[in-house]
Amino acid sequence: MAAPGRDGEHRRTFPALPPRPTDAGLAGTWWGNAWVTALEEGALDAARLARGRGYAERGHVDAVTVTPGLVLAYVQGSRPRPYRVQVRLRTLGDDDWRRFLDAAVERPGHIAALLDKELPHSLADCGVPLLPGPGDLAPQCSCPDSGHPCKHAAALCYQTARLLDADPFVLLLLRGRGERELLDALSRLNAARAARAAQERGPAPLPGVRAGAALTGRALPPLPAPLPTPPHPEQ
Repeated sequence: MAAPGRDGEHRRTFPALPPRPTDAGLAGTWWGNAWVTALEEGALDAARLARGRGYAERGHVDAVTVTPGLVLAYVQGSRPRPYRVQVRLRTLGDDDWRRFLDAAVERPGHIAALLDKELPHSLADCGVPLLPGPGDLAPQCSCPDSGHPCKHAAALCYQTARLLDADPFVLLLLRGRGERELLDALSRLNAARAARAAQERGPAPLPGVRAGAALTGRALPPLPAPLPTPPHPEQ
């Protein structure tokens, strides 16, 4: 499952993250915290969440593979053999992506922020459900626990928040579009908008005066006096 050699535009594999101190916090960005909030508000058992958080903090989550609509990983539990865990998230439709792209090119700072691995609030609030809400995350685990989520799925969700912290394009991939695909679409859309704006403005006026104004009748200064006749021919 975790095969970086098979990665491409719609598949990214991240190596297992190292353990982190319990006082380091669950996420460092507002969108990472929004992911954690969606997990915790949709959970049915706080005890399972606490154990899953401990698994994530101690580094029990193996390499994580992200594809459109799916996060996959093996999580080491109390048994020798790790469990196969997946978390599903609905991908966006074409209309949603068109609204997202239109909102992204409205402000030059949006594209610059994405390139800097930042997700502006204004872009996330453009009417497209980029971030999950309570109940949007659908976990599934090979363990016998029927909790929603089980501690292994909770651990994967907490670890995914760290991936989102580092790169918001992970969230966009989960919603269905790869980084290169989005940046190319934004570049084309931005160029088309700039061309339309230039066409609407029309050509800039050239410097100078119109020919008609230059040739209208006007008083000219008198000609200078002729030069004196030379004293010798051909001089």
